[in-house]
Amino acid sequence: MKEHGVEFIQGLLLAFACMVILMPAFLRFLRWLGMGKQIREDGPGTHLVKQGTPTMGGVLIVAVVLGVSYVFSAYDASTYSPLFVLALVGALGAVDDYLNARTGIGIRGRQKILWQVIVAVVVAVYIQNHFDFNGVRVPFIGDVQTAATVTIPFIGYHLGIGAVAFIVLAIIAIVGASNGVNLTDGLDGLAGGTLVFAFISYLIIALLNQPAQPNLTMVNAIVVGAILGFLWFNVHPAQVFMGDSGSLSLGGMLAVVALITGQVLILPLIGIIFVLEVASDFIQVASYKIRHKRVFRMAPLHHHFELGGWDEEKITMRFWIVGALAGMLGVTLFVASIPKP
Repeated sequence: MKEHGVEFIQGLLLAFACMVILMPAFLRFLRWLGMGKQIREDGPGTHLVKQGTPTMGGVLIVAVVLGVSYVFSAYDASTYSPLFVLALVGALGAVDDYLNARTGIGIRGRQKILWQVIVAVVVAVYIQNHFDFNGVRVPFIGDVQTAATVTIPFIGYHLGIGAVAFIVLAIIAIVGASNGVNLTDGLDGLAGGTLVFAFISYLIIALLNQPAQPNLTMVNAIVVGAILGFLWFNVHPAQVFMGDSGSLSLGGMLAVVALITGQVLILPLIGIIFVLEVASDFIQVASYKIRHKRVFRMAPLHHHFELGGWDEEKITMRFWIVGALAGMLGVTLFVASIPKP
C-alpha cells in the first residue's frame, strides 16, 4: 500500500506537470483555430468581457488523463469504463465546442442526450456483466440485491430484476452527472474545483474499498492532477474554459467511478453542487411554465447569487467549500458503512 501511495502521488504530479507545460502551446493552437467562447447575450452582463476567451480546454484534460494512465499502466476492468466514457463523451463535447465557437450554434440538446444515453447504456451493461452487480450498496445496510428474474413474454428470455435496476440507475447517474457538471461550468474555476473534491473523495473510497482498487485509485489521482493543472489557467480571470469537452466527459466519468466502487448512492452527496445546479434549473423552468414566475433571479444557481451581488470569486470559493465538506461527509459515510471484521 505504501508503494502504491507513492505511485498515486507520482501520477497526480505528472498529470499536473503535463497540463502546465502543454497548456500555453495548446492555447496558441486554440486561438489559431478560432476557438473563442461565444458568450450568451441573455446571461449576466459581467460575462461579456469573457467573449473570445479560448474554450475546449477539456480536450487537453482528456488527452493528458488517457496518456498518463497509459504511462502508469492503469488499465484493468475497473478503469476501462471510466476512460471509455471520458474519451467518447469528450469527443461529443469537443464537436459541440467547435461548432459553438465557429458558428455560435452547437449540437442540439436532444442530440447530446441521445449520445450520452447510448454511451451510458453500453457502459452500464458492461459494468453489470463484468462485476455482476444485481442491486446497489446502501450505506449502513450493505448490498441490497436480488438474483430473481422475470421472463419476457413470447421469447422466453430471463432478465434479472436486480441487474435491470442497476443498469437503469447507472444510465441515470451517468447522464445526470454529465449534465450536472456541464451546468456548473459557468464561472471561472467553479466546475474544475468542485470536480477535484469529488474525485479526491472517490480516490479515497477506491483505496479503502474491500477489496482495494489500486488502478481506479491511480486514474482518480491522475484526473485530480490534470484538473489542478487546468485550474492553473482557469481560475479568475480565466485564460481558458473547460467547455463541453471537459465538463460533459468528466461528469460522466465521475458517475462511472461511483458505480464501479459500488458507492453510487452517495454520489448525490459528494456531488451536491452538481445536484443543486440541476435542481435550480429544473425548478426555474417548471415554475415559469406552470406559474409564469421565476423562483431564482437566473438559473442555474450560481447565476442567482451572481445577480444578487456576489463577486464571481466569492461564489466559486463558497461552492468549493460546500463541495469539499460534502466530499468529507461522503467519505465518512462510506467508512462508517464498512463491515467490521
